[in-house]
Amino acid sequence: MGDSNTRYADIIIDISHEALDRVFQYRVPLSLWKEVRPGSRVFVPFGRGNRKTEGYVVAIRPEADYEESKIKEILRVNTEGVSVESELIKVASFLKEQYGSTMIQALRTVLPVKAKMKPKEEVFITLSADIEAAQKLLAEWEQKHYVARARFLFLLIEKGRITKEEAVKDCNFPLKEIRRLAEQGIVKLESRIKYRNPFPELTKRSTGWPLNEEQQAVADNFQKDYDNGKRGTYLLYGVTGSGKTEVYLALIEQVLAKKKQVIVLIPEISLTYQTVRRFYERFGERIAVINSRMSKGEKSDACERIRAGEADVIIGARSALFAPTERLGLIIIDEEHDGAYKSDTSPKYHARETAVYRAGLCGASVVLGSATPSVEAYARALSGEYKLWTLKKRAGNAMLPTTQIIDLREEFKKGNRSIFSGELHKKIEERLAKKEQIMLFLNRRGFAGFVSCRACGQVIKCPHCDVTLTYHRNGKLRCHYCGYEEPFIKQCPICKSPHVAAFGLGTEKVEAALHAEFPTARVLRMDMDTTRRKHAHEEMLAAFSKGEADILLGTQMIVKGHDYANVTLVGILAADLSLHEQDFRSGEKTFQLLCQAAGRAGRGDKRGDVIIQTYSPEHYSITTAAEHSYENFFKEEYTYRQLMGYPPCAHMLVILVQSGDESQSVVARLRIEKMIEQSQVGQEVPVQILAPGQASLSKLKDVYRQVLYLKHKDKETLLDLKRRLEPVLEKHPMFAGIMIQFDFDPLSHY
Repeated sequence: MGDSNTRYADIIIDISHEALDRVFQYRVPLSLWKEVRPGSRVFVPFGRGNRKTEGYVVAIRPEADYEESKIKEILRVNTEGVSVESELIKVASFLKEQYGSTMIQALRTVLPVKAKMKPKEEVFITLSADIEAAQKLLAEWEQKHYVARARFLFLLIEKGRITKEEAVKDCNFPLKEIRRLAEQGIVKLESRIKYRNPFPELTKRSTGWPLNEEQQAVADNFQKDYDNGKRGTYLLYGVTGSGKTEVYLALIEQVLAKKKQVIVLIPEISLTYQTVRRFYERFGERIAVINSRMSKGEKSDACERIRAGEADVIIGARSALFAPTERLGLIIIDEEHDGAYKSDTSPKYHARETAVYRAGLCGASVVLGSATPSVEAYARALSGEYKLWTLKKRAGNAMLPTTQIIDLREEFKKGNRSIFSGELHKKIEERLAKKEQIMLFLNRRGFAGFVSCRACGQVIKCPHCDVTLTYHRNGKLRCHYCGYEEPFIKQCPICKSPHVAAFGLGTEKVEAALHAEFPTARVLRMDMDTTRRKHAHEEMLAAFSKGEADILLGTQMIVKGHDYANVTLVGILAADLSLHEQDFRSGEKTFQLLCQAAGRAGRGDKRGDVIIQTYSPEHYSITTAAEHSYENFFKEEYTYRQLMGYPPCAHMLVILVQSGDESQSVVARLRIEKMIEQSQVGQEVPVQILAPGQASLSKLKDVYRQVLYLKHKDKETLLDLKRRLEPVLEKHPMFAGIMIQFDFDPLSHY
């Protein structure tokens, strides 16, 4: 038992080891009472050797849970680290519980910045003396031929205030001389924090466009609910070009008027520049940006501005959901259907569910927006769990594009071996003649999809991953999973035949074909290979927006959220690439990509055309996309999910077993499978185990992968199974050195 002068802290030790994934209790010294609070990063003595170790405080208690004599004392607070607010600790607990990870993994996830960066300071110089005295001094220095001093003082008298940089660079006046003048009382030095700005060129402000009838109805409905204290989750389903962003801006203004903060999530970093520009025009320096391409200093500054209340609108990809907001009133998830909102590392959380949870903690609302909502979100909206808003008209009464499906089988019969169908080739020529712009979409980068031997059929694979190497025009074969590269081989490693060739289609190959068939066309290629450099996304999109290119060719990063008035033709070169994947969501992904790509055409006052090239023209994902009919697609897809028992009609849990030893991974997977089967004996509705065995990507970065797919109508049953498995997997010696990950309702096949 403690007394009024004793406090105890529950601490999670910052070591990624499942066996340590529990709370350790430490005494809080009286000297640290004011500093130690939930979320603080602290140093503590840990283990038998009392090794100084970092940890996170998750709770403060007046009494000890253990024998007081055995409780050690906190050494000090890590003032360089960023604390985790108590709200985010609860979010971390939610991630651990719902998605299966250690608490420390979850805490690291909710930390937008791992350590504080030293803020940049801007030093200003002003006169200590009055103008008259300064002018007297200037005359004296000129008479004595103190050229540098006189030049410096003249500029200071003229401007009243100058920066240290101006003095040093413009006046060629050394810093030590400036300090000497300050010591003499002639000038004063004042410093202030200068936050790093990743978008320094954005300065415009505007009041925005007036909302149309549909948009205004949504804004009014939200305002009414918010004023009445109703906080819920809303699905904004609007066709491409319906002006969802203008609705977001209107909702944000309403929430800011209540002195609250807003988080806006976008799926791709490539969307950041365009989104930030729109938001900056409306809200100016009240916005902050968080994304993975920013420097540590930029991220740190953004978080400090958010904490200080200087930034009210936070924009970023998935991780921005954990921005340290104290007055959160609204979370907006744009393009909510996008797979980027699902984490691919442990904890494998989904931003949509996590946003709803965080909003519930602090009394905020959530708005999900998409032209092609996820089947899960739309099903919840139809059931009443979410409130559904619909925008059926394009903003400014722009027309939806005319869509044409081209059967590539027929093109082949006609003898057309080109990447471009006859119709697409003709329309590209027409647009180039009219000085209109074109977007071409292919969801595969590289020059060719794979390299194989025409003599024996051997396909060249990555030695570290169970995938084929992709051929690039620089003569390299590259693995897009681990980055492994090797030169293009001139003979087959198996049969030694020289007949080795690249097959398939990639963006590089399309680019080469464009230059060959349309030599005057200015082409921009946008994929992971061309956008590795910082700000490359922004520069390319800005160039295309200014009309510096006729054709923008790219992967899925070009189909989301971009709005170009002069784009009147969109060509989808191979609609089947995502259709025949080993994934129950392949139809949904194909529909979404096609609709999003098609939606880039005809945004201005010119009607657009869309050409979809496919070998499966009869598939419902393609026909409904051509009709711009999400409702018809949803009916077909939901019926299929019901028949097969796939999410959202049931739930799935994936258990991924990974080891550097192939046989060890197999044995571990078989053992887990047996444990699950034994746990289900006597259950009225047992958990179903689906085709356990090798993952489709059976080796990744020299790690072997085995997988178990589990299915059940009730998510809680799967969660309970996970909870019972976790302690066994942590403690059983068989699983030592084996990495086990859980994933609920996966968005892709393993």
